[in-house]
Amino acid sequence: MYRQNAWLKYDNKENKEVMKFSEGYKQFLSFGKTERLVTKESIQLLNEAGFKPIEECSSIKKGDKIYFINKNKNICAFVIGQKPLKEGFRILGAHIDSPRLDLKENPIYEKNGFALGNTHYYGGVKKYQYVTIPLALHGVVCKKDGTTVDINIGEDEKDPILGITDLLIHLSADQMAKPLAKAIEGENLDITLGNMPISDKEKQPIKANVLKLLKKKYDIEEEDFVSAEIEVVPAGPARDYGLDRSMVAGYGHDDRVCAYTSLKAILDIDASQLQKSACCILVDKEEIGSVGATGMQSLFFENAIAKLLSLAGEDDPLFSARIALENSEMLSSDVSAGFDPLYASVNDPDNAAYFAHGIVFNKYTGSRGKSGSNDANPEYYAFIRKTMDENNINWQSSELGRVDQGGGGTIAYILGNYNMHVIDAGIPVLNMHAPMEIVSKADVYEAYRAYKAFLVA
Repeated sequence: MYRQNAWLKYDNKENKEVMKFSEGYKQFLSFGKTERLVTKESIQLLNEAGFKPIEECSSIKKGDKIYFINKNKNICAFVIGQKPLKEGFRILGAHIDSPRLDLKENPIYEKNGFALGNTHYYGGVKKYQYVTIPLALHGVVCKKDGTTVDINIGEDEKDPILGITDLLIHLSADQMAKPLAKAIEGENLDITLGNMPISDKEKQPIKANVLKLLKKKYDIEEEDFVSAEIEVVPAGPARDYGLDRSMVAGYGHDDRVCAYTSLKAILDIDASQLQKSACCILVDKEEIGSVGATGMQSLFFENAIAKLLSLAGEDDPLFSARIALENSEMLSSDVSAGFDPLYASVNDPDNAAYFAHGIVFNKYTGSRGKSGSNDANPEYYAFIRKTMDENNINWQSSELGRVDQGGGGTIAYILGNYNMHVIDAGIPVLNMHAPMEIVSKADVYEAYRAYKAFLVA
């Protein structure tokens, strides 16, 4: 159903199903504040659905359910279909990192009566959006003795929250005369950790008190922050949004909404219906270019395919992996910019993504002259259209704003380098990259249905 409001087709039973599905998503989003936590939650869901880690597999056969983990930040799940693996896969790919603030390696310092935490922002953020809101700490501290300590401060209602201060309106004449991009500087995005001195004998008594509290709770020293990965994210759970509860507000919809719906699709498919093997890959580092060992440009995915082919008895699994990838089709599951009536001028209204109109297909993303875009082939797009319509799925097409207005990219072009068919397919989001993003529950549900239909088409 092209460019139609999905709510209009639901009867009372279907409406309840949409709402029920969104409850599972809200729990996933509320827990998964970091890529490590998303991976942890995904492993639990996969185990419950009968998937096995690759380390437990000595061979593979039709119907097998297998997953790979990479450095606690990537997960790649497979359901083996009827056709030989060399004939390709149906792939759903999403990223699980989101814009945020990271603590620096030497983060804690004392200044003018406060203990503060020094941060470095990650991904594309509007810096002014991170001041005067409740913030939480999530991450890991890896100690020299080989142990890893999980950090979680600010989510439990009994926890304190953290935050970044801003200048009071009475003294902000100079600040408010600056452009938005300059009003809050990146080096000033430091979180307040405390104000209480431990004693008047300490050189930095307030910092010393904060370190004492961390030592008591987590048994970590100041030096341990050098080998830590602690993210500063908005505190609190995902919530229903709107008087009609038709939307979900929360941190990290980009792109955990597509990660969840993609993962649920592969969890819920009937393996006996699969011709090509199904794959769901969740990756890190998209927000900073998909680089590094856990980004989509890593060889992790290619190596996982080669490992499967080796277990299937292929003599040259690396070469066979290239053939299999070339014969594959992919939905690059990433969000689109939802049309906002308060900022209508940045969109071409005939080529924009509208809330509750279903999953969004972007033939191309990129910026200016489609720079950095995958630009899907029309033959493949026709197959996608047919699949959506045959399954009564609400869908729409979109571009990322007006030409020359801005732009952005996804992981699509990276998989396109394997010569496979790829198209971007995701969900409209309002407030994208803000601490509180908004999605439509109808779009979440239609995306889930679309991903399932794609895997078995």
